[in-house]
Amino acid sequence: MQRVTRVPIQEDTGDFRLLDKRVVNAIKEYRESQRNAKAIFSQVGFHKKEILYDRDPRVAGETKWSYPKLVDLAVSGITSFTTAPLRFASMLGIIISLVAFGYIVYLLVRPLFGVPTGGGYSSLMAVILFLGGVQLLSLGIIGEYIGRIFNETKQRPLYLVEEYHKATPGKK
Repeated sequence: MQRVTRVPIQEDTGDFRLLDKRVVNAIKEYRESQRNAKAIFSQVGFHKKEILYDRDPRVAGETKWSYPKLVDLAVSGITSFTTAPLRFASMLGIIISLVAFGYIVYLLVRPLFGVPTGGGYSSLMAVILFLGGVQLLSLGIIGEYIGRIFNETKQRPLYLVEEYHKATPGKK
């Protein structure tokens, strides 16, 4: 998640935290219903202090987190705080379209140098690949717009004020 989001997420940090009232009030301003706690705790800012400790092994029971649940948590975190997968689709569409276009040009220029052409299979595949790349690029562009709408509907605060000093009358 650290690589795809712009939020500096703390590594090796547990889910149990001691929070100041200002931090709790800041987190309450996030109106979204599907929250990714680690990212929100990091995004609100404020000063953080870690307390190192040696964790004893589990005495009884087993973890309730299976690999599918962990994958779901990762996907939830990525889709909550970044539109990088949508941008990846756009970039992949551009790359596929450019490679396919280059191959189409190669197929068109090849007969000029006396190289025999095939029965049409390679040109058909090149055109299909080119159109698939254009479709993927178009979906990525549409996805960018939908991602921006998605971010606006969350109504996250633009910024959080850590301290506010009220001016006293008569002083500047």
